[in-house]
Amino acid sequence: MTHDGTNDGTNLDPWYDRYADRTAGLSASEVRALFAVASRPEVVSLAGGMPFVAGLPPELIAGAFERMMATQGPLALQYSSGQGIPALREQILEVMALEGIRASVDDVVVTTGSQHALELVTKLFINPGDVVLAEGPSYVTAMVVFNSFQADINHVPMDEHGLIPEALRQAISRLKAAGKTIKFLYTIPSFSNPAGVTLTWERRLEILEICRANDILVLEDNPYGLLYFDSPPPQAMRSVDEDGVVYLGTFSKTLAPGFRVGWALAPHAIREKLILANEAAVLSPSSFSQLMISEYLATADWKGQINTFRDIYRDRRDAMLAALAEYLPQLSWTVPTGGFYVWVTLPDHMDSKAMLPRAVKELVAYTPGTAFYADGNGRNNMRLSFCYPTPDFIREGIRRLSVVINGELDLLSTFSQTSPLATIPLKLGIASPPSNIG
Repeated sequence: MTHDGTNDGTNLDPWYDRYADRTAGLSASEVRALFAVASRPEVVSLAGGMPFVAGLPPELIAGAFERMMATQGPLALQYSSGQGIPALREQILEVMALEGIRASVDDVVVTTGSQHALELVTKLFINPGDVVLAEGPSYVTAMVVFNSFQADINHVPMDEHGLIPEALRQAISRLKAAGKTIKFLYTIPSFSNPAGVTLTWERRLEILEICRANDILVLEDNPYGLLYFDSPPPQAMRSVDEDGVVYLGTFSKTLAPGFRVGWALAPHAIREKLILANEAAVLSPSSFSQLMISEYLATADWKGQINTFRDIYRDRRDAMLAALAEYLPQLSWTVPTGGFYVWVTLPDHMDSKAMLPRAVKELVAYTPGTAFYADGNGRNNMRLSFCYPTPDFIREGIRRLSVVINGELDLLSTFSQTSPLATIPLKLGIASPPSNIG
């Protein structure tokens, strides 16, 4: 292939004008460099959604590895099916049964993490301009996926009880009146990322009915459902609707993300297309990872290990809430009953994205709220993660954050009698997040 150099001197990438339109959604985040700095050991990072894998006894994984390689080594190093190894799919049914799901092993498709399943479903359903309904705020990388397929992302508001059904009705009515095609609703109903709130059982049923009445598929993403602190969340939406829900699960949060094993539970017709899409993308998910997890589930007390993780994350949640109450009592925040995240609301005139460089200078990091919206909202919000730092580090991180926020409030108060402070203009659109912000 030749290139005439017509655009030489205008862009460092000589292939800039050859990329598909959908790559516009893959622009690098201006926050990425800050997270590289935040990875230094002296920085307390409240940004990353990384599970505390050090809480997993190494002998459990080492033992599973030795047994698996001794009995199934050649199989582990070979290709597998595009649907996943049958034994693991059977065990996945046991995991989902904890949330009320009864299903056929034939409808489970193993993927390379649940995010891969999310991308496959999006690839199957979204044409450019099709509407995806998503909670506002919603998982940052889901927004990247939807945008990469040129979806029109419309956010539906949430409150402390999760997605608001009436707001969903209004959004559907407005979009249909505008002649838009709505393909699916994306939701993280249990301990949502980033808000940390849980959709009530009554709302789950109402939202399912709204979507059924409007022929809208529900994409239920559930990475945190088993990580509750006191009592389980309501049963999965898939437990009451087999035909209208695609359920996404993963072992990344309850075991370890390094295995990169998730799954989709889909209605029969969608299942068939998912397998074909899976084979087209990766040929087959990793046999090694699947057999490792299968051996772990068969021989370890995996439910007991999840209980251990719950205790760890509960203590860290409590440490974060106590520190917020001590150092930043003037702010408001969600109180999660499971999962990894607290969603903090700043005064309306503050900008969490513009403030982040000053926070990193103070040796603390968080994720700005704008990362979780496709439309530029979330400016006065931030997501704080309590999953990875120890309670002492969480407390110190909140103390450092309070220095930054109180300094901003003092500055704004000082100049409030003059004219509004200029803000950094937002670059609308979705940018790829750093790999560790989950």
